Amino acid sequence: MSLLLPDASDIAAAVAALHRGELIGLPTETVYGLAGDARNPSAIRGIFATKGRPADHPLIVHVADATQIAQWAREIPDSAMQLARAFWPGPMTLILKKAASVNALVTGGQDSIGLRIPRHPLALAVLREFGGGLAAPSANRFGHVSPTTAQHVRDEFGDTVPIVLDGGACAIGIESTIIDLGHGTPRILRPGQIGKAAIVAVIGEVAEGPREDSPRVSGALASHYAPRTPTERLSRTRLVARWKQCHEDGETALALSIGALPPGVDGIALPDDPEGYARHLYAALRSLDAEGADRILVERIPQADAWRAIDDRLQRAASHSDSPLESAG
Repeated sequence: MSLLLPDASDIAAAVAALHRGELIGLPTETVYGLAGDARNPSAIRGIFATKGRPADHPLIVHVADATQIAQWAREIPDSAMQLARAFWPGPMTLILKKAASVNALVTGGQDSIGLRIPRHPLALAVLREFGGGLAAPSANRFGHVSPTTAQHVRDEFGDTVPIVLDGGACAIGIESTIIDLGHGTPRILRPGQIGKAAIVAVIGEVAEGPREDSPRVSGALASHYAPRTPTERLSRTRLVARWKQCHEDGETALALSIGALPPGVDGIALPDDPEGYARHLYAALRSLDAEGADRILVERIPQADAWRAIDDRLQRAASHSDSPLESAG
């Protein structure tokens, strides 16, 4: 994908702001991040305050090179380096035991830390110039739909975050796979574009889903990635019925479909392949949310491994308002 990146002076200004303890909007291949110096307690507090993020919700630290893992983690298993060689730079976050020097603010008070190397040339340029780790959760208010363009970040924070580097629309569009390597059998705690089969091919046995003793990780709450408009997931047939019901009840509704919208239904049609769907999902949800409708109706996606990470995001986006019509049939 061709990108028109900011020039060296823009990168230098962003890095200078980071060294001053300020926050910037930073593109990655997954979503845009709200980035701050992961060694600066004031910057970390600023991330939590700006997002409205609970203090016990850990941050992911982004680094420029796998050799930096030892600066942030201890007891690094062979599996961590195997996954790093296979998937970094890329959309995978490794959960490891944190090094003693890591401030507990970054880890939400836990003894574990999430690390990744983003696969975006601008993010890598900033990280290399900065020389350290950047905490960079998604650049949105806590729990809201993640941003996949620089404009989304500006819409979210306005002048609160004056420097937003524009690296174009995110190539992947959903957050990284998170895998815990610090508590026995490797365990996927958040699905992403890199699925279980690809991970098993590199390190062997992998479990899925958190246990009671699993560390807390980003994006694992029941409600997350959510538009402000009540959002429901329905089969295509149920979506059409719900659309008609809404209009009979005097409500406005907009739909998000796979492929072409059903006849007579207004909304946005997304690609019918998982990579294309994921790439455009958050932008579509933000666009529909901005329309001020009473409801967003999302067509249920295929129940297949390739769609698993997307299904995870949609479940959380609609956790408070999935339609009772769907459970009826």
